[in-house]
Amino acid sequence: MHWQTTRFQIDLSRPRVMGIVNVTPDSFSDGGRHAAPDHAIAHCERLLSEGADMLDIGGESSRPGAISLTIEEEWARIAPVLAGALSMGAAVSVDTCKPEVMARALDLGVDVINDIHALQDPQALSVLARHAQSGVCLMHMRGSPATMQSLTTYDDLLADVAGFLAARVVALRAADIAPERIVLDPGYGFAKTTAQNFALLARQAELLDLGYPLLVGWSRKRALGDVTGRPVEQRLAGSLAAALACIAQGAKLLRVHDVAATVDAIKVWTAASACTSPRHLAERQ
Repeated sequence: MHWQTTRFQIDLSRPRVMGIVNVTPDSFSDGGRHAAPDHAIAHCERLLSEGADMLDIGGESSRPGAISLTIEEEWARIAPVLAGALSMGAAVSVDTCKPEVMARALDLGVDVINDIHALQDPQALSVLARHAQSGVCLMHMRGSPATMQSLTTYDDLLADVAGFLAARVVALRAADIAPERIVLDPGYGFAKTTAQNFALLARQAELLDLGYPLLVGWSRKRALGDVTGRPVEQRLAGSLAAALACIAQGAKLLRVHDVAATVDAIKVWTAASACTSPRHLAERQ
């Protein structure tokens, strides 16, 4: 299994780590520590040195209640960081929902568009259709970051998430966007309560029936704090536990802040899984 992106075919035979680079002064997770371009570029280098397989760069916060930026405000934040990251030899994703920003990023050579609105803007579909190899991540969410946490009533959460993602895939395929370019994100933390996030995680593997790789993001999120009682800066253990639970439920890509710890956790998980595989157990008998 591979994910086709602009410059790379990403091998998904093992879990891959996407390092988060928030070029925002109001990020929920890191308090704007990487808002300056030189700080963000240094952070990109650090994440890759820690074992990240790719980078996800965003200039607009999607925390609950966040207010949207103008196109020029968002582009001014991320353009110098994207230019620096593209020279580092790894796939680069841009986290944006604005078609104009997507087009500029793809013209620079960015590998992936990560859109929390799942390309629902028809102009976004047109932009991706014009770039024949770029990857795209489609995420489930209701409303916008400003309204999403008031939109958490579902008849059947899993069915709603699956139905939404399936419909978006149909729209992309109708726009001649090849299936190997597409991955899906259940949208943990977006228009979902804490209980709903964990209920969805328990059934995440059922989303594999849609036929596309899953990219997930639990890192440092509020639901982890609700369960553990920990503030955002103390949610590493919870983030790692959630990451491994997602792998157990079939996720192939993890979007995380703490790359080194996540890479180590995956290595241990992989070694342990190999030792408990049916073939290994049979060889021991």
